[in-house]
Amino acid sequence: MPELSSPALRRAALGAVGAAAAGIGYASLIERNAFVLREATLPVLQPGSSSLRVLHLSDLHMTPGQKLKQAWVRELERLEPDLVVNTGDNLAHPRAVPAVVQSLSGLLSRPGLFVFGSNDYFAPVPKNPLKYFKKNHKRVHGAPLPWQDLRAAFNERGWLDLTHVRRDLEVAGIKIATAGVDDPHLHRDRYDTIAGAPNPLAELSIGLTHSPEPRILDRFATDGYDLVLAGHTHGGQLCLPGFGALVTNCGIDRSRVKGPSRWGAHTRLHVSAGLGTSPWAPYRFCCRPEATLLTLVAAPPKRPAADTGHGLSASEAVAR
Repeated sequence: MPELSSPALRRAALGAVGAAAAGIGYASLIERNAFVLREATLPVLQPGSSSLRVLHLSDLHMTPGQKLKQAWVRELERLEPDLVVNTGDNLAHPRAVPAVVQSLSGLLSRPGLFVFGSNDYFAPVPKNPLKYFKKNHKRVHGAPLPWQDLRAAFNERGWLDLTHVRRDLEVAGIKIATAGVDDPHLHRDRYDTIAGAPNPLAELSIGLTHSPEPRILDRFATDGYDLVLAGHTHGGQLCLPGFGALVTNCGIDRSRVKGPSRWGAHTRLHVSAGLGTSPWAPYRFCCRPEATLLTLVAAPPKRPAADTGHGLSASEAVAR
């Protein structure tokens, strides 16, 4: 067996350290700033409906000095979405409200919906990353953030706060029933305040939550919502090729950590991987920061039950 002082062993150790340093450098300096626009088409509208373009934003975790992110978000106005949905965690600094509002300035002139997340209410704090592998770890909150100022700015520009309220609106000629809850990650959700089937006259129903916790997704699905939008997971933030996310930081399984999926027989779920990170964990790996342009289209007509032969398929079973 070679001695610890052998040149070959030293070279191997230095190589391993160098590879680790290169990976950290890529994750913290390159990928976390490699913003990308994702696109997805979801068949959730009633047959015969025209399409609806929804821009889903989440987890900006903005600080005043993040000029590259701010410039990229400003460019999203060029997409001209019919509706903007923001599922929280906009802030990561007590003086970040102006940066968020200025970045979203063009989009704030369009119809918008929002709920807040934990890092709108409290500043992020340093934590042991291994805690994310334990679902019930103790959460430590940072200093309070000026979420009231951000809410006022959003409201003044016309975006609707869906925190524990139901609202009906019309966008691009489509009648939409909406509802949302406060952040389940902080156990601030009070679904009973919005419980019940959405307006039957609506052509589309949308539910909002920051963290996609199964108990909330189940309630939206049971009430018959067509689409639920969420964030919080950062897409796992650190992913491995061929394996995907290591953790979700919530109750959903890793396969649903980002992008569209089905929740139950009727409801579609979209989880945004988000645009930011905590300032105390400024890295992403195999999980670029993203915004998503969702094109909602008419669902195909339902076949009579007799034509299906076997009821719901495995993919249509309620997810747990």
